[in-house]
Amino acid sequence: MKKRKNIITVAIDSPAAAGAGTQAKYIAKEYKLLYLDTGKIYRYLGRLEIKKKKRLKDIEIRKKIDSIKIRDLSSKVLLNDKVAIAASHIAKINRVRKLVKNFQMNFAYNPPKKYLGSVLDGRDITSVIMKDAMFKFYITADLKIRAKRRYLELKKLGKRVTVKSVLKSLKNRDYLDKNRVHSPLKKTKDSILINTSKLSKKACFKKIKAIMDKKLKLNGNL
Repeated sequence: MKKRKNIITVAIDSPAAAGAGTQAKYIAKEYKLLYLDTGKIYRYLGRLEIKKKKRLKDIEIRKKIDSIKIRDLSSKVLLNDKVAIAASHIAKINRVRKLVKNFQMNFAYNPPKKYLGSVLDGRDITSVIMKDAMFKFYITADLKIRAKRRYLELKKLGKRVTVKSVLKSLKNRDYLDKNRVHSPLKKTKDSILINTSKLSKKACFKKIKAIMDKKLKLNGNL
């Protein structure tokens, strides 16, 4: 695969509801980067399986991935807990991951010319999809704090949930993400750890921006 040269590449891994998506969006806006929430691809496929009430065939998955548009990944329905669990199960299937991987890598390394690079967040971005990214972050937070954040997010969407049910769901998600055979969630040695438990969204971004600006100035990108 050919890669665009001299672009800014940012890879972010994190457990669910740690704030990685918010930070990735801040980064994308600040540095004019193309943003992709890679987990939404698996959620998109998970929702399709739920609607069909059966496993998708490889040829169906390939066609769906090839035709995915960013707007397809912005549906609020994808935040549903059932969809999240279905996505975690789909993400364990190696042949599916291979199909998704090609899409993600092309997205990461060949963004449209109007963008200065790309930022992707997910579960295996630093370890598999963007091993040579200019910046690699592992964003995390305490489980109870993540559960409260997700609870408030779902309540705003009008979902009938409890903090206890969300906590249980996230705990299950963490187990599935970290213990799957193929591309499990893990912090790579070269990833910078950012714990958002006691940080506001802006304070967290300020910390990330300081790290990025320092390297970008040294490299002549700023």
